[in-house]
Amino acid sequence: MSKTEILKKCFGFMDLTTLKPEDTQASVKALVDKVSEYHSLYPDYPLPASICVYPNFAHVVKEHRLSPELHVTTVAGCFPTSQSFLEVKKAEVLMAIEDGADEIDIVLALNAFLAGDEKRAAEEISQIKQICAEHSVLLKVILETGILRSEELIHKASILAMEAGADFIKTSTGKVSVNATPEAATVMCKAIKEYYQKTGRKVGFKAAGGVSTAEEALQYYEIGESILGEEWMNKDLFRFGVSRLGNALLSAIENKPVTLF
Repeated sequence: MSKTEILKKCFGFMDLTTLKPEDTQASVKALVDKVSEYHSLYPDYPLPASICVYPNFAHVVKEHRLSPELHVTTVAGCFPTSQSFLEVKKAEVLMAIEDGADEIDIVLALNAFLAGDEKRAAEEISQIKQICAEHSVLLKVILETGILRSEELIHKASILAMEAGADFIKTSTGKVSVNATPEAATVMCKAIKEYYQKTGRKVGFKAAGGVSTAEEALQYYEIGESILGEEWMNKDLFRFGVSRLGNALLSAIENKPVTLF
C-alpha cells in the first residue's frame, strides 16, 4: 500500500474533535459544515469516522451531519478528570446518548485506579458499558497514559478497561501535559493483542492528544499494523482523536497547503 493510500485511510480514522471552553452551537455547526465542504471538494476521500464534541452538542452534530456514516462522538462521564460521583457520570452518559451520541469517550477513574482500588475503577466502566450496550453505543475508555507513566501501569489499565467492557482503549484526553506517545501506543496495542488471543474479542485503539502531523499519523499506523495486523487497520478498530490532523493529512496527500479545518 502506498503512502498516499495510507494517509487517506488515516483520514477516515479521525474523530475530528472540538473540546474548547468557548465552543458554541454555532462553532460546532461550523465544524460539521466544514466536513460537508470537504466531502464536496474531495468526494473520493473517506469521511472522518466521527465528530467528537462535548455532550451538550451531540444534537448539533446529529442534526447537521451529511450522513449517519459520520458518527457523533461525545466525551462524557465528567471528562476530562472523571472526578465526580458515578451516578453523575452515568446520568451524563445517558443524556449524551439521548441527545444523539453514537459513541461515548470516558476517562478511567484514576482516583480509584491510582489508589489501588482497581475493582471500583473497573465497576465504573462496567456500569457505563451497560448503558452504552443497551443503546448500541460504542464505549471508548481513556487511560490518560501521560499520568500513568510506567509501562506496567499502562498495561494494567489497558487490561482492566478491556475486561470491564471497553470497545476501544484510548491514550489521552489532550488536556494534560503528556498525551499520546508512541511508547504508550505500543504498550496498549500489545495489551489489545494479548487480550484478543485470550478472549477472541477485538478491542480498538485510539491515539489522542498531540497527533497533528502526517508523519505522526504514519508512525501510529505502523505501530498498529505491526503489532495488531492489517485486520485492525480500519475505523472500526483504529482511531485518531484530533483537532489539527485533518489539514496536515490533506496537505500531505495533495502536496500543497490545505487549511480546510
